[in-house]
Amino acid sequence: MIAQAYRRTAERPAPAPAAPGGRSRFATGALLGLAALGVFFFGALGVWQLERRVWKLALIARVEARVHAAPRAAPGATEWPRITRQAHEYRRISARGRFLGDHETFVRALTELGAGYWVMAPLRTDQGFVVLVNRGFVPSGRRDAAPAPRGETEVTGLLRMSEPKGGFLRSNDPQRDLWYSRDVGAIATRRGLQDVAPYFLDAQSPSGAGGPVAGLTVLAFPNNHLIYALTWFMLAALSGGAIWNVVKDNRRTNDARGTGSRRPGPGGPPQRAAK
Repeated sequence: MIAQAYRRTAERPAPAPAAPGGRSRFATGALLGLAALGVFFFGALGVWQLERRVWKLALIARVEARVHAAPRAAPGATEWPRITRQAHEYRRISARGRFLGDHETFVRALTELGAGYWVMAPLRTDQGFVVLVNRGFVPSGRRDAAPAPRGETEVTGLLRMSEPKGGFLRSNDPQRDLWYSRDVGAIATRRGLQDVAPYFLDAQSPSGAGGPVAGLTVLAFPNNHLIYALTWFMLAALSGGAIWNVVKDNRRTNDARGTGSRRPGPGGPPQRAAK
């Protein structure tokens, strides 16, 4: 009986050893799916950043051409419906008229000169409409140091679009006369102004001796899109490498299992027990 039991044990095929690093089909499929999604997602982000770079370079070239061009007359009421950020912002314009006294608005600002205010003053132009002029920057505590000049004056600067609602994490409070952005519409309503242009004018030179510091318009546009694109493409390449590693590892595992199924059991072929 012992000999028969030994014979049955010896004749039973030995189980194939598990290949190291073996994965189930579900795990392999999940890894391949995630890696393929990474290739698509990161590659799409890289292409998007290249498109953003083309757009940013065109913006920089457009702004450079506008700020160095000869000034044009400030757009009047008939042109207001056609004014857009892309077509008009940062154009050099000029306006002639008189500042409206006691209607200045102080908008909180943080500049290279420190914290303080933009001084927004309404100018009644010779054409009859009103344009808000950013006369420049004054430090905190000097709001009364620079009244608008009296009499006829001409202001030259850059056309800027309105900044509605407020600044980052801070909303304008017209009732309390607290301003964190140059919101033309809200300021005009608060001051009771009529026929106000939908843009404001960033003055490039002081209006009046000892007035606010003008010409602080920020014209620097960060252009890091190429670095971002290379980063996304690198991540896409890493995802592609992950696909290759999973496929190669899965093939090695299958080869190891096939070899193991043909390997003889321990101790060689079964021996016949002596009687």
